[in-house]
Order: sequence, then C-alpha cells, then structure tokens
Amino acid sequence: MAVRAQSVSYVKSHLAQVIAEVRDGGGPMIVTQNGSTAAIIQDPESYERTQQAMAMLKLVAMADEDVRKGRTHTHGEVFAAARNRLAARQKANA
Repeated sequence: MAVRAQSVSYVKSHLAQVIAEVRDGGGPMIVTQNGSTAAIIQDPESYERTQQAMAMLKLVAMADEDVRKGRTHTHGEVFAAARNRLAARQKANA
C-alpha cells in the first residue's frame, strides 16, 4: 500500500473524500504544507494498532533495562512468593 501525500489546501477542499478513502482501506495520507509533512491522517483502527505496538515496545524496553540492571527473579522465586501469599491469605480467611 503506497502512502499518498496531498497538500493542506487539497485536504481542506476534499476533506470528506479524504476521510472516506482513509477509512475504506486506502491507507494513511500525508498532509504537506509548503512541501513539508505537516500531519498524517490515519484510520482509527490503524492508529489504535500503532499505539498498542508502541506500548508493547515500551514494555520490552523497560524489561530489557531491568535485565541489564539485574532486577530479575527466577521462576522459582516468583512461584514461591505467590505460594506464600496464597497460604497467608488462606490462613487469614480460616
């Protein structure tokens, strides 16, 4: 899918058509002003997927930093802590 580019003046005069094309699977549209990119028009579903992908990448980067700084636990440590919490909760409710 080729990304299309249109000027601000074109988009202003054809906004309904541009929105329909983008929404109907035409892909994002770059809006230019004085020859430079000024904005990008994208359908809501694609935008949401992009935001979700960015959030996942941020989580991966945070996890990578935790690993580099040694802020990790083994599976055994995590499950032992969970078992201890569950046992404490069961004891409190008994």
